[in-house]
Amino acid sequence: MSIKQISVFLENKPGKLSDMTALLAANNIDIRALSLAETKDFGIARMIVDDIYEAAAVLRDGDFIANFSPVLAFAVPDEPGGLNKLLNAFNAAKVNIEYMYAFLGGADTKHAYMIFRVSHTQDAEAALVAKGFDPLTQEEIAAI
Repeated sequence: MSIKQISVFLENKPGKLSDMTALLAANNIDIRALSLAETKDFGIARMIVDDIYEAAAVLRDGDFIANFSPVLAFAVPDEPGGLNKLLNAFNAAKVNIEYMYAFLGGADTKHAYMIFRVSHTQDAEAALVAKGFDPLTQEEIAAI
């Protein structure tokens, strides 16, 4: 099952990222994964959080522009070639990866966790499940 990522548009100025993270912290929202992309005038913080709906409400109330997008999350064995096996499955299914980012999970030292944005999320998910890969759910990510 795909999970929801929240993307927040930030003005590319000192302090804007910390303003956003301070707001989330003040509202007890835990960031599980974060990727930051920037251009000259603005940045996009892409996040997986423990409570996506509360985060969206808090950010809207704080005058941040945020939206959801579906992404796929997989546990990848922390071993040489672990990521490559998953990427080969994406290739075999002819799934183009638009972007990806990783995070580590608390006490689990045997896996890294990868977030993938693809153009046809449901089709990609079905193809990868058919190849024996199990995507993580929103609940599983929140518990990491």
